[in-house]
Amino acid sequence: MGAQLRIYRRRMRSVKATKKITRAMELISASRIVKAQQRVAASSPYSTELTRAVSAVASLSSDSHPLTTPAENPRRAAVLIISADRGMAGAYSNAAIKEGDAVVASVQARGLETSVFLVGRKAVNFYRFRNRAIAGTWTGFSDNPTFEHARQVAQALITAFLTDNDSVANTENGDLAGVDELHIVYTEFKSMITQLPVAAQILPLNLEKTDANESEAAGLKAQYEFEPSSEQVLNSLLPRYVEARVFNAMLQSAASEHAARRRAMKSATDNADELIKSLTRLANAARQAEITQEISEIVGGADALASASAGSE
Repeated sequence: MGAQLRIYRRRMRSVKATKKITRAMELISASRIVKAQQRVAASSPYSTELTRAVSAVASLSSDSHPLTTPAENPRRAAVLIISADRGMAGAYSNAAIKEGDAVVASVQARGLETSVFLVGRKAVNFYRFRNRAIAGTWTGFSDNPTFEHARQVAQALITAFLTDNDSVANTENGDLAGVDELHIVYTEFKSMITQLPVAAQILPLNLEKTDANESEAAGLKAQYEFEPSSEQVLNSLLPRYVEARVFNAMLQSAASEHAARRRAMKSATDNADELIKSLTRLANAARQAEITQEISEIVGGADALASASAGSE
């Protein structure tokens, strides 16, 4: 066997082995994305309705509360960026990190400092490689987050938000400086084809238009009594609201990660098929060239023997 033919066959074996891996990862992501979609569908209504409920309570309360009242002199904002723990998902993590950089730049353009919280090894490695400051990190669960994971992240964010911006709070992740705003960057799952990185401000809450707001605008002001007080109601809703928003963002990102990885692995598998076909054609051509050369050598040798025999006679 010629050297060139051995090279082609070795490359074909390597590509076939890679194809098995990409095909397996494609099937795994395809099987997991169904459950991820179901979890997103189950979580989104609760997060949406809880946000509306908090908006209604805040809009009908005359008390000033950190949940809805912006700081008079904001100094620092927290940005939570959700990425993946593993690669092979196309531009999924890079798109989220890029959107996070845009949010950080927008916040800094307003004269505020930033405290960046990261979920997923891709974002953590990106920031550490560039020696950027990190306020908190969580890894190991990006493709299958639980509510307990969301609670850990939300607790750190709430602690930083409720801490005065001139002081720090001691947490498991270290000393956290107080912040006046909370922003979250995640990837919204639109469909199996479309996943978009989005950014949202979760605190202070932007009051959404509710039925109570519409009634008040029409001159029918609703009357509510808060027991024990509107401030305590908002205090009890604050952690639940942040936890629900963070958990829903994690589920959206997990479903987007599976969809992006499935699409990337399918593309890699298709490319491997095309490469195998190309290498097969090249190997066949090399083999045919070797056969032609061997035949030519045999014919040439036979002619030489015939000529030598005729000359001896």
